[in-house]
Amino acid sequence: MRGSMVAAALVAALAGYGSSVAIVLAAAAAVGASPAQTATWVFALCLAKAAGSAVLSWRTRVPVVLAWSTPGAALVAASSGVTLPEAAGAFLLAGGLVAATAAVRPLERAVSAIPEGVAAGMLAGVLLPFVMGLARAVPDGWGFVLAVVLAFAAVRPFAPNLAVLAALAAGVAAAAAGPGLPAVPLALPPLRPVIPAFRAEAVLGLGVPLFLVTMAAQNLPGFAVLRAAGYDPPVRPALAVTGGLSVLGALFGAHGINMAAITAAICLAPEVEPDPARRWRVGLVYGAVWVGLGLAGGALVALIPALPPAVVAAVVGLALIGPLAGALGAAFAAPEGRFAAAVAVAVTASGLAAFGIGAAFWGLAAGLAAHALDRTARR
Repeated sequence: MRGSMVAAALVAALAGYGSSVAIVLAAAAAVGASPAQTATWVFALCLAKAAGSAVLSWRTRVPVVLAWSTPGAALVAASSGVTLPEAAGAFLLAGGLVAATAAVRPLERAVSAIPEGVAAGMLAGVLLPFVMGLARAVPDGWGFVLAVVLAFAAVRPFAPNLAVLAALAAGVAAAAAGPGLPAVPLALPPLRPVIPAFRAEAVLGLGVPLFLVTMAAQNLPGFAVLRAAGYDPPVRPALAVTGGLSVLGALFGAHGINMAAITAAICLAPEVEPDPARRWRVGLVYGAVWVGLGLAGGALVALIPALPPAVVAAVVGLALIGPLAGALGAAFAAPEGRFAAAVAVAVTASGLAAFGIGAAFWGLAAGLAAHALDRTARR
């Protein structure tokens, strides 16, 4: 196993965990989850991501990387008047709908028809704000950013694949030496089931929007990221597995998992494994890392939010510079597709959100519309 695979999987998992766990914690608080139920929620998500990533990568020989639904967590966090059992009932519905979608062949054909330039443009638009976040973090924590960047710059000329890990270690050390880090519990997280309750208002008002947001803002961009990296996305198996695991996770109060986009970009870079046919093994390493994160969930739920935001922003920004360069190169490789790719980049990077759906979906839609107009004009 290449050290670059371990480094990429570790950074991707830590970046995904650290950048969005606060939203998951807010979602748990919104539905009245206790600390033990919140720890169970996070633990169930970690185990589902680990199992799904490893199984799909091994069976399909495609580097499939899964994530929890960050927009979905934000949707839950914005809800009111919903209890945890009622939320679990809504999560069951959303996961079941995702699994049922695996039987719909037109969706698979639609994903396969996305032009590579548009898909790469959407990916570049997703990554760009995170890379820019590195510079934006300077005013709020220039000392932390400096420590992270210096470690990255010192290691990269000699060991490029380990540079981001060195940056992360430097950021944690700087945080420990500066404001300090809280004491964290060492006990294993609980795994307590939740008995779902089915109230029509909660099931329809939360479950259906959660399904739509997960499909539009997570799964479709995630499949597009795989396509931009040169892979044929395993649409039906991925929907079946993520939907089924989301149903199981709902029995423990978890809101669901789906295809990853940002963290997937870290694992799909050529530096991870030069041979694309062997790159699928990063999914196995990624799954193992998430098992570790799940077992350490009690400690990490306390530690990650305590890290200075500048540390997380700097590490994520540095980790995504390489994937951003690759996405931009693929987006603008074909001259006839550059306009559509630029539209996808611009709309996605703008952060546009409408009808509860994030910018990645709208950037993809805008790029496809521009591509269709260009094809019509050429005809």
